[in-house]
Amino acid sequence: MANIITFVRVVCSIALLFCPALTTPFYILYIIAGFTDMIDGTVARKTGTVTEFGAMFDTLADFLFVIVCLVKLVPVFNIEPWMFLSIGIIVIIKAVNIISGFVVQKKLVAVHSVMNKITGALLFILPLSVRIIDFRYSAAIVCAIALFAAIQEGHSIRTGSSETKAYKGASYDNRFI
Repeated sequence: MANIITFVRVVCSIALLFCPALTTPFYILYIIAGFTDMIDGTVARKTGTVTEFGAMFDTLADFLFVIVCLVKLVPVFNIEPWMFLSIGIIVIIKAVNIISGFVVQKKLVAVHSVMNKITGALLFILPLSVRIIDFRYSAAIVCAIALFAAIQEGHSIRTGSSETKAYKGASYDNRFI
């Protein structure tokens, strides 16, 4: 069942490519894709059907969804230089976290902290809020929280916090649990 839910995210992501950004059909597909991301891992755990394939499929579906959203949304947002700089710094910190987690634990490491979950939720809400809140303000809030979450993630990885879990492969995303 969880893999079917993940497959729905793949279908919605591909369909998003054919919808103009920030239109009603775009928002419907976007919300469905986001909802499937929130529930597929929960369904897998509750039904005892967590598999390595499902975890990898979830990660690939997430990657596809993110790439499609970037392709559709970056051209319509007025992304200022400070936003690119902030995103670049966060990406560098996250890359260092991945590398240091692999060095420390010899496995891919995922941190399911409250701050990472909040960051994921805010990133999901961001395109939904552009008609209500000026993008510059909401982007500043999301960037600040994402930066804090990335720094906290690095600390958790290096100190072996209980929020840190090592995986042989990818993991189901617990972002909204």
